[in-house]
Amino acid sequence: MVTAPASVFAVPRTSALTRYFQISLYLLLLVSVLTLVSTGKLDIVSILLPPVALLVKGYRWWRSYPAELSPRAATWLVVGYFVFFPVDLWWISRLLASDAQNPALYSALLAAVHLMLFAMIVRLYSARTTRDFLFLAMLAFSSMLAAAILTVDTMFLLFFLLFLALAISTFISLEMQRSAEVSASTPIGTGTSAARRLNKALGFASGAIAAGALLLGTTIFFLIPRFTAGYMSGFNLQPSLISGFSDDVELGQIGQIKLSSSVVMRIEVQGDPKAAQGMHWRGIALTTFDGHRWYDQEHEPFAVSQGGDGWLSLNRQTRLAAPGQRRYVAPLQYTVLLEPMASDALFVAAEPERIRGQFVTDTNPGGAAVRRAYLVEDQTGSLSNPFHNFSNVQYEAVSEVPEVPANLLQTAGTDYSDELRSMYLQLPVLDPRIPALAKQIVGRATDPYDQAHAIENYLRGHYGYTLDLSATPPADPLASFLFQRRAGHCEYFATAMTVMLRSLGVPARYINGFLPGEYNSVGGDYIIRASDAHSWVEVFFPGYGWLTFDPTPPSEDKPAGLFAQLGFYVDWFELQWGEWIINYDFLHQYTLAQALSRASRDWTSRWRERFEEARNAGAERVRAWQTRLASAPLWFPVTLAMLVIAGLCARSRTLRERLLLAWQLRARDAALPPHTAALFYRRMLLLLERRGWRKSPAQTPLEFAASFSLSDDGAAAPVAQLTALYQASRFGGRGADAKTFAALLASLEAALRVHSAAR
Repeated sequence: MVTAPASVFAVPRTSALTRYFQISLYLLLLVSVLTLVSTGKLDIVSILLPPVALLVKGYRWWRSYPAELSPRAATWLVVGYFVFFPVDLWWISRLLASDAQNPALYSALLAAVHLMLFAMIVRLYSARTTRDFLFLAMLAFSSMLAAAILTVDTMFLLFFLLFLALAISTFISLEMQRSAEVSASTPIGTGTSAARRLNKALGFASGAIAAGALLLGTTIFFLIPRFTAGYMSGFNLQPSLISGFSDDVELGQIGQIKLSSSVVMRIEVQGDPKAAQGMHWRGIALTTFDGHRWYDQEHEPFAVSQGGDGWLSLNRQTRLAAPGQRRYVAPLQYTVLLEPMASDALFVAAEPERIRGQFVTDTNPGGAAVRRAYLVEDQTGSLSNPFHNFSNVQYEAVSEVPEVPANLLQTAGTDYSDELRSMYLQLPVLDPRIPALAKQIVGRATDPYDQAHAIENYLRGHYGYTLDLSATPPADPLASFLFQRRAGHCEYFATAMTVMLRSLGVPARYINGFLPGEYNSVGGDYIIRASDAHSWVEVFFPGYGWLTFDPTPPSEDKPAGLFAQLGFYVDWFELQWGEWIINYDFLHQYTLAQALSRASRDWTSRWRERFEEARNAGAERVRAWQTRLASAPLWFPVTLAMLVIAGLCARSRTLRERLLLAWQLRARDAALPPHTAALFYRRMLLLLERRGWRKSPAQTPLEFAASFSLSDDGAAAPVAQLTALYQASRFGGRGADAKTFAALLASLEAALRVHSAAR
């Protein structure tokens, strides 16, 4: 009779091995789906439906419900989805991918993910055979691959480690179950001590194999040659883009950006990190205001090419300042790791001098591979990456941050060029109250610096900061801010100051960028989030260039709590992950090899120095001891030698006996005390033991002498005679004759030498 194969997810009574496999496979599927969901790149249906379907299936499996779908129904559902797939590919997924860098490619990936998730759910609800379970495991692996294409952040790393251990556990238990199905042994029941031991053994084996695979993979990862131009290198299908840094910005866009807390960039300052406190990271300068938006008039930007040393020297003429007079600056060198943005703007400190990074193109129109780095700089000094910031961009820059004393700015004068006046004094039709308010604020201040300082302080002190501007936009947003709402975010403060300065004849421009962010003491870098997006004003001073003024009231800084400190460690790990894993290339490999070589040389040098120091110190002590010994009286070395001999005799019984025996043999004609015979007898036993004859502790001296025999030599006689003398002297009270004992020992030694030579 042939029976249908039982479903692993529907057996009322399961063995311990089957239950272990059920849990492992289910968790494997759950982790793979959650990894896809955690990327944040899927649509709302794909984010909610698969996890819910998995949770429902897990509950039904736990209650031992049978499979919900028959194999025929599952097959027809998958076939039906293939009919629906073109609709998903060309309409639904294309609509979801409309804002991606490559909509066609991203829509194809989304459609493939939808198909994979649908097949996984259908197969999960109909799984009955080993082939079904293998297919589910392969779908889980495919989900991890799709997640790796969408993102490779630290959250993916955690899911990947968990997936690795579960995958090994699943395939080990699956193979054991397949072997058990053809075995005649009785399955191990659940809940027994044997089942618990089995679970522990499988869990330990899976963890050990996963750890070994991870260690081996990590070693291979860091050792094999790496190049930046790899599979989909630097390509993000749908980055978490941030807009608002283009040459056309509506009032309110920066306020919308500030509602997000996502990390935009991380900046590491060479030298003292305090040098960047209060720094405004400049993104884009806008020159023209029409009453509702800021934009740049059409102008011809110019390319900045890479030099032989890899640095791109920026054009200082765009700053309209005399280079010879710019002495009041503080050099600042820093490294920026910029996250993907919907902008090609690069963010630098004021007055950048040079910059270098991976600003390259890989192909030219003719198809030949080239790699050349360049940036685009406009007449406002704004920098942009012509290859866009759709992926992580890392660059290093050097700026000369202006630090001009106020008294020099007060005497800078108003000698502005015609070009400067035409570009930076432009104004739309204004509410007449705005110029009147500007004159009222500056009062009797006549120089541009005092006027700018007065307007900055007035706006900070008389207006409030808010991001809640949900009311209907007014016809004149600037007049509404100044005379009605009297509250707004940074865009309104910067616009108000720029417009009022221009109404007074002072060249000023509107700047979009970021505040310094939060300093991470763990990683040593500044974390800049979207909420740090900011707008401020730059005012021109002849001879000194453009200087920063910020009329927005400062926010209240809250002290960092425990979770904030833990967040620093998480951010540091994310920074290292992005630097040494995601962006790991030949340059990083070379740097790592140099660091290891340097550490090895330092370690070897330190141990060599320690050895030399120890050797020199020992030699110095020996020389000092020799000097003291040479100057000591004669009795000192004699006494020292006697003490050494006495110490050796105290530690070694054999040495002590030999010395005593030698001393006794010096008086061969004298009658020795009876106990001295024991020394001669022990000497005889020592000679015999060296030739292989050992006296047993159970034997008496006479029994040992009687059992001792040698053929064709004369060693037996000296043994017997010496034993008899020993017995008579030791136990008969007769004095020991040293001369006779010495002669017998000499005769025994001669016989033993002859015996050894004969062998």
